[in-house]
Amino acid sequence: MTITFDRMSLGDAAIQVLSTADARQKATVARAVSREWLCRKLGAIAATEPVPDRPARPDHPVLMLPRDVPRRKINAGVAGRIALLHALAHIELNAIDLAFDMIARFSDQDMPEAFFDDWIAVGDDEARHFLMLDDRLQELGGAYGDLPAHDGLWQAAMETSHDLLARLAIVPMVLEARGLDVTPDMIKRLHAAGDQQSAEALTIIHDDEIGHVAVGKRWFDHVCATRGLTDPVAAWQDLVRKHFKGGLKPPFNTTSRDLAGFPEQYYAVFEA
Repeated sequence: MTITFDRMSLGDAAIQVLSTADARQKATVARAVSREWLCRKLGAIAATEPVPDRPARPDHPVLMLPRDVPRRKINAGVAGRIALLHALAHIELNAIDLAFDMIARFSDQDMPEAFFDDWIAVGDDEARHFLMLDDRLQELGGAYGDLPAHDGLWQAAMETSHDLLARLAIVPMVLEARGLDVTPDMIKRLHAAGDQQSAEALTIIHDDEIGHVAVGKRWFDHVCATRGLTDPVAAWQDLVRKHFKGGLKPPFNTTSRDLAGFPEQYYAVFEA
């Protein structure tokens, strides 16, 4: 599949990702945009087209409320592992759109080029993760779209679409950081179930997401500094209370969060 962008802006190329409905094609377009940008084959940064409120999605999976999606159990044989990997693939598909929405929606703001380099790299990782999980699903006899999923993750994008600082506070520093908390236990259970290939895939994802949280924290600090906010810890806590209705739930993986440069002083207050 050959994809060309004809010197379009980075923001407009990111909108192409958001506007692609087919899941595997979305990941392929995302990786192509990443290559074009990192090779400096795209034009300006700012989008000239309106950014869609919601990304295009395939007809399947059927989307439900989070409470209505059947719970996944790794110890329920192959079907349980397929359900787990399907849920994770859905998260990674959303993560592709969250990364490229970050780029497109805030492409008109006065941010260094390195900001866009970082989020393009994150988006490329998320696309690679989705393809890796979908490949593994197919090896197990499943495919993305076979099972229902929920739309909860995009609520964070809608809630923070007005403010770059809020988006940085919630998406990488809450949602991706939560992945650092829960993934190690999934890896252990997959090893226990004898599924080394799936465990290795989740290990790659976990390790990459340490870098994603680090990117979020670095640019959160940068935006705080440009806005004259001298206490980024308090700023982050205020934004979490305002924009993340579910609340943070311990336990927290302090080891991985520390590796991301995201110290406990930020989130310890939520353990009470």
